[in-house]
Amino acid sequence: MELYHVLNRGVEKRLIFLDEADRARFVHDLWEFNDTEDAKNVWYRVSQNKGLRNHYIEKERIVDLHGWCLMGNHYHLLISEKHDGGLTKFIRRLNVGYANYFNERYRRQGTLFQGRTRKVLISTDAHFLHILNYIHCNPLDFLKNAADWREHKIGSAAYALRYLSNYRWSSYLDYSGVRNFPSVLTTELFSDVFKDYKKEISSFLLTNETKRLNGYQLEY
Repeated sequence: MELYHVLNRGVEKRLIFLDEADRARFVHDLWEFNDTEDAKNVWYRVSQNKGLRNHYIEKERIVDLHGWCLMGNHYHLLISEKHDGGLTKFIRRLNVGYANYFNERYRRQGTLFQGRTRKVLISTDAHFLHILNYIHCNPLDFLKNAADWREHKIGSAAYALRYLSNYRWSSYLDYSGVRNFPSVLTTELFSDVFKDYKKEISSFLLTNETKRLNGYQLEY
């Protein structure tokens, strides 16, 4: 199995998630387009109070999504293929589908994403042990006095963890034992490695010296 860190962001670094509805749409698309069959209908309604549907019909996935996080102008995904060519097919569907939704909602035209989606192979044990934590810590960029977490400059790990526990738009909650969007996620790979994920990410925050990992620039 090959594991990839997949990233893309808005053209000219523009925001691609303007509100909760946009984020909910993208998470739905993570489920909708992960199928051997073409999506029959990608339009759906999301209740502002209830969020996404919690129960989806069973289908055959083309990729496993092991981790994810939505930021303001970009996204992070951690993906392995289940079918040959599944990664490329899934990312193409996801980007095109979300861009069509975004352009229609905001009455705009043109490219939404900046160039080709970046796919980085997780090729070392060190990279594997850090990448999920790195993805989940990205929302700390929004937290006052925590934006330098990549440089091991964070005032309180407990405060940072409370913030992450209230940030819905990543896979952190599902790994921490809180059902958030379990239908889009495959947790077995990392759950076998991290028996107590809250303890693991706390340790990561306290000892994080991983802005650069084996020459790979993690910051995006």
